[in-house]
Amino acid sequence: MRLILGSASPRRLALLAQIGIVPDEIRAPDINEDPVKTELPRPYCIRMAREKVLAVPSAQDELVLCADTTVAVGRRVLGKPVDAADAVRMLMLMSGRRHKVITAVALRLGDRIWQRDVVTAVKMKHLSDGELSAYIRSGEWQGKAGAYGIQGLAGALIPWISGSFSAVVGLPLAETAGLLHAAGYVLPEGAAI
Repeated sequence: MRLILGSASPRRLALLAQIGIVPDEIRAPDINEDPVKTELPRPYCIRMAREKVLAVPSAQDELVLCADTTVAVGRRVLGKPVDAADAVRMLMLMSGRRHKVITAVALRLGDRIWQRDVVTAVKMKHLSDGELSAYIRSGEWQGKAGAYGIQGLAGALIPWISGSFSAVVGLPLAETAGLLHAAGYVLPEGAAI
């Protein structure tokens, strides 16, 4: 069985490698990721993972793995910032507060779909003007949901999480391994469920 990673994210590729999984091919889907008006963050994230896995062309014997990571402050979905001002807005919304990071994973083999989502609570410290400016200057906020990546410089801004660290990075490893196992994918020795 061939494994297709439906994501161009280098973080997801690195996370899979962490548990010994190397996809046979990468085919990133091209879908509209805009939330529907009044759509709540968790249903939005689940819908995105499902739409991504359905958008990746595959043969009947290819297992497609897709995921979506969404940052939520209350009922607000924080996607990827469009520019530095948008990143500042998002970071200020989270400064000194807790927020949620939702990562939904979807697997498809033929017409069958397996899906899971993981919600992690994250607290960002109160950001000083200097910390905010330095982080924006770093450019690390670009292309990241909620304008930060916990695995990089922003790790110094996050004093507390409750849940899955790998899900905040972009792929909940325990849940993903469980889904792969359920779909009949043979996991590398040591990553077995």
